[in-house]
Amino acid sequence: MQVQINKEFIDKIKLLIDEKNDRQLLDIIVDLHPVDIAEVMETLAMDDAKYLYLLLEGDLASDVLIEIPEDDRKRFLAELPAEVIARQYIEYMDTDDAVDVLGELPEDKQEEVIAYIDDQDYADDLSELLTYDEDSAGGIMAAELVAVNENWNVQTCLKEIGRQAEDIDEIYYVYVVDDQNKLKGVLSLKKLIQYPTQTNINNIYARDVISIVTTAEREEVAHKMEKYDLVALPVVDTEGHLKGRITIDDVVDIIREEAEKDYQMVSGITGDVELTDSVFSITKARLPWLLIGLVGGIMGAFVISGNEHALERIPNMIFFIPLIGAMAGNVGVQSSSIVVQSLASGTQNLQSISGKLLKELGVALIVAFVLASLILLFNLIFKFGNSGTELAYTVSFSLFVVVVFASLFGTFIPLFLNKMKIDPALATGPFITTMNDILGLLVYMLIGQFLF
Repeated sequence: MQVQINKEFIDKIKLLIDEKNDRQLLDIIVDLHPVDIAEVMETLAMDDAKYLYLLLEGDLASDVLIEIPEDDRKRFLAELPAEVIARQYIEYMDTDDAVDVLGELPEDKQEEVIAYIDDQDYADDLSELLTYDEDSAGGIMAAELVAVNENWNVQTCLKEIGRQAEDIDEIYYVYVVDDQNKLKGVLSLKKLIQYPTQTNINNIYARDVISIVTTAEREEVAHKMEKYDLVALPVVDTEGHLKGRITIDDVVDIIREEAEKDYQMVSGITGDVELTDSVFSITKARLPWLLIGLVGGIMGAFVISGNEHALERIPNMIFFIPLIGAMAGNVGVQSSSIVVQSLASGTQNLQSISGKLLKELGVALIVAFVLASLILLFNLIFKFGNSGTELAYTVSFSLFVVVVFASLFGTFIPLFLNKMKIDPALATGPFITTMNDILGLLVYMLIGQFLF
């Protein structure tokens, strides 16, 4: 049911909670989407949110639990006994969602919760999934899937699909395995209903199935599903045994989380922080890069002070220090951002490092020529700061060299970090800006000394 969640609606919920009017509360929220219920809970005090949530049961309660912000969910689960978590919430979840929730609990409580699960096969699946790294394909996959044996006929497959489908919300693909449960191919439901019931599926399934190993990083999962336009991806172990599947909704979450992480890195924020985090957590995430920026500023001051005699001979050089530093930083960030974006989408792997640098060099030379020509024309026409032609040529030549260098530096650093298996997003934002500011100033001063 589509409900507008506004102040009036929230005030009504609060009033019913104060009155302990459980029946009317349930009448209002039971038909809401789980995301909307979680949104309502975020606006309430913790005690009121907990009271509202405990009114929910079964599938609705488990669906809402997944939508609650992680920090709030951790605090909420910490107050509940293991038996309640297992039988009122975990047992109603798909295995991938259940593992996400269990992963937020201490290890001893995880084992206690699993021990209270009545379905032993489901409990075993959870125990196995918890052994995988949370950022790997195994850590984000769900054990629920539909699989049939390559030796069955169509009639047997249809019966088995009907039985297995009871625990699955959406059937995207039917996977074909051999007697050792090794993935052999994929079968469409369309083909199953097109062929006679006695047809052996070994003759009709597609053998060119795309899969991924349990140890693959989750970024690789997202790249593969995007590249091949898949809505579900089977996961196998190193020997080819079918272990689970990853669906498109999980990949959307991965893409969003990676985008948020890269955006924070570009902004000079380390770690995953939100506005609702504590002052200490936010400060801890922001301070390191600000300290690096401070050190960079001090180094820039040393560069200027080390060339004081050049500034004494031609003091008007100081007018263009901000311009040189700003252009160096901006050009470097542009170059590094393009490279990081390409690396994230996987398109940079199609070209060698030397090829990328040569292409960037061509772009840098054109951009540098245009910018240097404009600043030269400006200085020659307006005689900025009563400067002579010597300063005009110095600023123009310095800007040309700085732009070319900053472009190549901004391209090379993220490629190098990626080669070293370090997140290339670290190369953007404050790092590139600070380094190029310092190097830009150094180039400006050296050229000024040489020409004067």
